[in-house]
Amino acid sequence: MSRLAMLGAAACLSLVLTAAPPDKVNASAAVLQDFSARLDAYMKLRKPLLEKLKPTNSPTAIVEHRHNLAAAIRAARPQAAQGDIFTAEISTEFQRLVAMAMRGSRAHRVRQSLKRAEPVRLHLKVNDTYPTAMPLQSTPPTLLANLPPLPPKIDYRVIGQDLVLHDSEANIIIDFVPNAIP
Repeated sequence: MSRLAMLGAAACLSLVLTAAPPDKVNASAAVLQDFSARLDAYMKLRKPLLEKLKPTNSPTAIVEHRHNLAAAIRAARPQAAQGDIFTAEISTEFQRLVAMAMRGSRAHRVRQSLKRAEPVRLHLKVNDTYPTAMPLQSTPPTLLANLPPLPPKIDYRVIGQDLVLHDSEANIIIDFVPNAIP
């Protein structure tokens, strides 16, 4: 082996030996992977509970379908509590992601969007129905751009200072991050 090749091999070995341990390389990615796994578990729990809603123009049938799905989800996860999906570690990561969106050039747009929306104040509880009389505040797109994508029928909502994970088909609160919005 040539001296140059040996130096190259030694440099590579040196890089490997001095690199950060794998568990420290990308902690954020690991936390978001945990979030994704927890959300996938919720979706797997939910899937067999879905009844096919036949095409209808009947608001009563649509509301009944929503109530039935919500009741089935509550029965399937009766002990659901805040932190089941948004663990302390995941909540901290989401607060970091929200804070990033609230800085720099996009911060003004996020704050303006939140101010324009009708304020919503609720006492949040996992598995509760989102009140139909309350406005369903949308989450600013500039904030959504910093958050992990969600499966269909699941969305992020901002309620006061909290970031909520909402099942739009069942109209229930899946979990939330308290004080996520500075």
